[in-house]
Amino acid sequence: MTKPYVHIDIQDGIGTIEFFHPAHNSLPGDILSQLAKTITVAGENEDIKVIVLKSGGDRTFCAGASFKELININDEATGKVFFSGFANVINAMRKCPKFIIGRVQGKTVGGGVGIASAMDYCMATKFASIKLSELNVGIGPFVVGPAVERKLGLSGMSQIAIDANTFYPASWAQEKGLFTQVFDSTEELDEGVKAFAENLCNYNPEAMKEMKKMFWQGTEHWDTLLAERASISGRLVLSDFTKETLKRFK
Repeated sequence: MTKPYVHIDIQDGIGTIEFFHPAHNSLPGDILSQLAKTITVAGENEDIKVIVLKSGGDRTFCAGASFKELININDEATGKVFFSGFANVINAMRKCPKFIIGRVQGKTVGGGVGIASAMDYCMATKFASIKLSELNVGIGPFVVGPAVERKLGLSGMSQIAIDANTFYPASWAQEKGLFTQVFDSTEELDEGVKAFAENLCNYNPEAMKEMKKMFWQGTEHWDTLLAERASISGRLVLSDFTKETLKRFK
């Protein structure tokens, strides 16, 4: 079984960051930490003009939080640290001075929807249905909520957060503005992402940096906000309801 990883490949001004976990690209704390650091370093690298963020494998883009780690959380402090992992990735994406293009090849759940929502431009396949499943296990999409709401609007975000058992198709996500383009196959997606990233490399990096600041205006308080949200999730994951529910997932 392939081990989890985060790595970056830099070619012709494009920095491609790829993360992988054998459990459907679910994200434990160490991978979240590596991902946040890699995004931050890529943002500071002058050889990189644009970033592509993708996951390994050809099926699930990201299954969200690692259930194995969720089950083992036994105190609020540990819970907050775990959920802060997603907060740190979203904040790293928000602060990164370069455009981040998302490549979403398949289903994405929970925290994965948050990561897709924090992309500056996100492309997907028709297999990339999305689900905010947190309510199913007795918590809620607190940490990723601001990023998802920023893309889908409060109406779209609350719809999928409340209807926590349903996968919404890629076409719905495109209508709501999460996905910019939806392709019939991974091969077509890769061609589309490559062509788009190559084209962006021809633009003025200073202009793109200033545009990114403009697009994310009004989110300057997210360092504090997402930390507060991580505390809520960290508390709820210890509830009897959630503990009992997580046992069934073992």
